[in-house]
Amino acid sequence: MSGLYPLKFKPIFHAKLWGGSRIKTMLNKDFSPLSNCGESWELSSVEENISEIANGFLAGNDLTELVEVYMGDLVGDKVYRKFGIEFPLLFKFIDTNDDLSIQVHPNDETAKERHSAYGKTEMWYVIHAEKGSHIISGFNRQITREQYEEYFENGKLSEILQYDEVFAGDVFFIPAGRVHAIGKGILLAEIQETSDVTYRIYDYDRKDAEGNFRELHNDLAADVIDFTYLDDYKTRYTVQKNKSSEIVSCEYFTTNLLVFSEEVEKDYSRIDSFIVYMTIEGSFSILYENGEETVSKGETVLIPASLETFRLKPASPEVTLLEVYIK
Repeated sequence: MSGLYPLKFKPIFHAKLWGGSRIKTMLNKDFSPLSNCGESWELSSVEENISEIANGFLAGNDLTELVEVYMGDLVGDKVYRKFGIEFPLLFKFIDTNDDLSIQVHPNDETAKERHSAYGKTEMWYVIHAEKGSHIISGFNRQITREQYEEYFENGKLSEILQYDEVFAGDVFFIPAGRVHAIGKGILLAEIQETSDVTYRIYDYDRKDAEGNFRELHNDLAADVIDFTYLDDYKTRYTVQKNKSSEIVSCEYFTTNLLVFSEEVEKDYSRIDSFIVYMTIEGSFSILYENGEETVSKGETVLIPASLETFRLKPASPEVTLLEVYIK
């Protein structure tokens, strides 16, 4: 079946209390008429936020309709058997003009029991960070739940959280259960399970647009926090130019960094999965059997599982992509 081709989607823009303008100024996305944009949902099957195809003969159809029609040809047979018509991952660009709330996400088991939803394991790739910007990930010491609750109740939560200064190219893997927050002045790419379940722990006593304090979920959060301490919460990796370099791999997704300055041949015949490219820097063309698709900085492209071999041709001196699939 098929006739499938590299698919682009219309971004779904979300204004946030903490949103900024970098999604426009750095990623070339026009989010007007919004006054700011905290999140650009690039590829989503979350209810009421389902992505719509923007290119080719399938333009105007939504992602769920596409999975329903093309099934394994689009997402891969094993992925379709596991997830059905629900696309299993959510891709975002996030821009912070203020600190985000300190939060945690439940795992699949708890999310299914409480919310009939998937849990949320995610990762971040930092595209830009203002000097001194930080990310909170985990704790700075080994603590128990009882100790955590004591610090929280005494207003001293920040004393036990791990704050890392961040720079462009930094990677954080955030499994379900890890307390985390993105600080202000950061533009990043987020890859996560298809879920919108978040337990907000602390929000700096901010009020929403209606003047109300934002809801906190500490009773729910305390049950799912993983108190395991790590020496280093940043993901360390090495990059080999013109080849895919793995930076994160878990049961939910594998993410590679692909930095290339010359034509690259890709063969995904051994991977029974869709491929998603998030364009971090540069522009390029995807040359496949039936055509060519040009891709620019800030664009996200879904490569159907049936499109196993093609070439990537740079249109700028160097191109940086996040390459994502499910093993």
